[in-house]
Amino acid sequence: MRSRDLVWDGLLNVRDLGGHPTEDGGRTRFGVYVRADSLERLTDAGWRALVDYGVHTVVDLRLAEERGAAPPPDLPIIALHRPLVPDFGHPDWLELNALSLGAVPPESTRLVYLEFLERYRERFGEAISAIAGADAEGAVLFHCMGGKDRTGLVTALLLRVAGVDPESVAEDYALSGANLQAIHDEWIAGAADDADRALRIRISATPAEAMVGVLETLGERYGGAESYLRAAGVDDRELDTIRLRLRE
Repeated sequence: MRSRDLVWDGLLNVRDLGGHPTEDGGRTRFGVYVRADSLERLTDAGWRALVDYGVHTVVDLRLAEERGAAPPPDLPIIALHRPLVPDFGHPDWLELNALSLGAVPPESTRLVYLEFLERYRERFGEAISAIAGADAEGAVLFHCMGGKDRTGLVTALLLRVAGVDPESVAEDYALSGANLQAIHDEWIAGAADDADRALRIRISATPAEAMVGVLETLGERYGGAESYLRAAGVDDRELDTIRLRLRE
């Protein structure tokens, strides 16, 4: 089995969405969609590896205030910005942080993710539409900061459209926890007080059960990921494009 993990110098959490078994006996295709952490960490060698892998489009899910330098202008890459959540000063963050502190993982993670998906449904739809509409000749990479939360939710939606079962989707999501462990440990150690430390511990959690719970709840509320995405503004042509590209 070809490895989904990609080693690009400077990044910690890069995976191809290929190689996942689908519920009807198929498998997802390599070289189509790639999930990653912040590309600003890439070295020159890392950027070369990204281009050599065939990435033509980058969809940046970060906030404007999280973004630094754009991809090097001499590279054959189209960069799109599709932020999924509001700026950090927005009042929503007080409520989202309260949700996180009101429970413990995996439930706190599940609640926050579902709140993301409901409050910012149109933004998720815009991101998925951008991914579906990208140049079919090259791979599409999408990323946030750590490649865990926002990137994890977009990955889950794409894989479910392709027919990957929720447990396999959740297993892939949980891999980000180990990949980012060192960064998370350092961040938690720098907490200002016990309350801040508790919040950071909850934010850093990556329990597979949380993602299974998110997908189950989308099934209950919408009838599944595809129906959720239709409600988010993604049309059937775009959903068909994702399936056709991502499935072998």
